[in-house]
Amino acid sequence: MITLATDFGSPYPAAMKGVIASRTDARIEDVAHDFPRQDVRAAAFWLREVLPYFPPATHCVVVDPGVGTDRAALVVEAGEHLLVAPDNGVVVPVARELAAQRTGDGNDFSVWEYEYADDATASNTFHGRDVFAPAAAAVHDADSVADVDRCVPTDEWVDLRFPDPDIGDDHAVGEILVVDDFGNAVTNVPGEVLTGLSEVTVNDETAPVRDAYAELAAGERLVTVGSHGNVELAVNQGRGDEAFGVVVGDRVELGL
Repeated sequence: MITLATDFGSPYPAAMKGVIASRTDARIEDVAHDFPRQDVRAAAFWLREVLPYFPPATHCVVVDPGVGTDRAALVVEAGEHLLVAPDNGVVVPVARELAAQRTGDGNDFSVWEYEYADDATASNTFHGRDVFAPAAAAVHDADSVADVDRCVPTDEWVDLRFPDPDIGDDHAVGEILVVDDFGNAVTNVPGEVLTGLSEVTVNDETAPVRDAYAELAAGERLVTVGSHGNVELAVNQGRGDEAFGVVVGDRVELGL
């Protein structure tokens, strides 16, 4: 299986699928093509939450603000998975997660640079089609990454780590990492801080803590633990980001 994840929308992923299908018989599955445009951190968060549920596969990820520059193309071996992506950190958090699934060590993954600079036919604006799709097909069909002529080991790559929250006895200070399509504002604060609490303050405003959205009436605000395990600010049948007045990157202080 080869999966595709991009911020391209439509129709660009179709060209990537055509390139892959012309080079391999691998099954192609879409993860998402509507990641926030050029938002590497948001894509990295959602990939970490989604890809570990796939069986072993080659995952081709293109969220690439640096397309056409001298940033590298990478192939990452993590557990039983391969990740093909630009060198901007977008697959590093999920590589750690996949490696930990396999070995218990989140740093036990290997990184290869996929060399493409000699390919004069590559567009400077569509490396998804001209670089990453061919790379995904090549590494998928190879017995090992080492057998792919253009792949060379590297120990230099862009790291990406999500910020750590500040957690005390009576407070937790974090930030909004992502806002999903429902308007749920996901923080970097672990859900364990809400254990045993019926309410908290969010930036000095009191809000109830509930296990499920529907425990409150439609339109009511709540603080809960999302499927990702982090604290999120939500509204039953509404948008938590608007109700709490937050956007991605905002500081959030919880009074516990």
